[in-house]
Amino acid sequence: MSLLSQISNWLRLTAEGLCQRWGIPLLFVDLLAWMVAVAVIIGLVLLIVLIFVYLERKVSGYIQTRLGPMRVGPIGIFQTAMDALKLLIKEDIVPRGADKILHTLGPILFFVAAMLGYVVIPWDDKAIIAKYVDLNIGILYVTAVGSVGIIGIIMGGWGSNNKWSLLGAIRSAAQMISYEVPMLLAIICVVMQAESMSLGRIVTGQQGAYLSGWYCWRPWLWLPLILFFIAATAEVNRVPFDIPEAESELVAGYHTEYSGMKFALFFLAEYANVFVVGLIGATLFFGGWLSPLGHPDPLHIPGFFWLMAKAFAIVIFLMWIRWTLPRLRVDQLMALAWKLLLPAGFLAIFIVAVVLLYI
Repeated sequence: MSLLSQISNWLRLTAEGLCQRWGIPLLFVDLLAWMVAVAVIIGLVLLIVLIFVYLERKVSGYIQTRLGPMRVGPIGIFQTAMDALKLLIKEDIVPRGADKILHTLGPILFFVAAMLGYVVIPWDDKAIIAKYVDLNIGILYVTAVGSVGIIGIIMGGWGSNNKWSLLGAIRSAAQMISYEVPMLLAIICVVMQAESMSLGRIVTGQQGAYLSGWYCWRPWLWLPLILFFIAATAEVNRVPFDIPEAESELVAGYHTEYSGMKFALFFLAEYANVFVVGLIGATLFFGGWLSPLGHPDPLHIPGFFWLMAKAFAIVIFLMWIRWTLPRLRVDQLMALAWKLLLPAGFLAIFIVAVVLLYI
């Protein structure tokens, strides 16, 4: 049993004992467990977002032959925390003529949708918050809640009463709808290989000697691997697919009229989605929490740390892509999705089906 599973079991047994001693219904044990899990996830994501923003500045500085933040703290490690604090204390400005309800609910819904994707991530062996959801439809759940975020973007763009915000929201909707299709086709290939939509079972299906069991080493899954990362990069609006918030065209896109905490929610949710892409990519193709040294891990390192290391590596790769490639035009963006990635997705499914049938 993994370390995370042991900790969760200990906490549950402790909570059950306290409930029996104080005469509290055991129903509250599950409610308390969910509240603790949600608090841990939000705290973890907030910390990781601060780390990612700092890394993004340092990686971009390295690529552009400069230093990045250096003044606040040793080598600038507290710069991002100070920027976050500045956003929290800034005034919340709502444009005249804006729909205040939609303007407020947009970033909240976008942030909540980003957080919902974490509950079915297999952090370690049998360490999944929503085990009953992941049992049959884990990956389907992730793709479904990932689509909810677009509603928050549209609400923010429409409620801002700004043509640039609305145009950015419409671009985002078109982009996410277009690139969800090839991403789902790539995920279907992995589901066919693992014969399950449970993220936990997909990870256990990659157990093998050292790295040999990971799906990234199977030639018939190389095309789905490429499709997934291209489409996922577009789903989270990262360069070269940051059309909805193109500064040179739309000022800042759908969050042009946002400031303070509302803008911080959009910013946090964007990096939270990037981290979800890293976690899902590591789970689908790079063994998830499995150790690269074999299973069981001879060093006895908890699987949580292996999963985090793989996700961080994927996020660093996405940062490298952002500061290397230029932004696409809108017509190039849509043409890439429908004329290239979509046929490639169907081809990938055909290749995987043939391989599984005859090999």
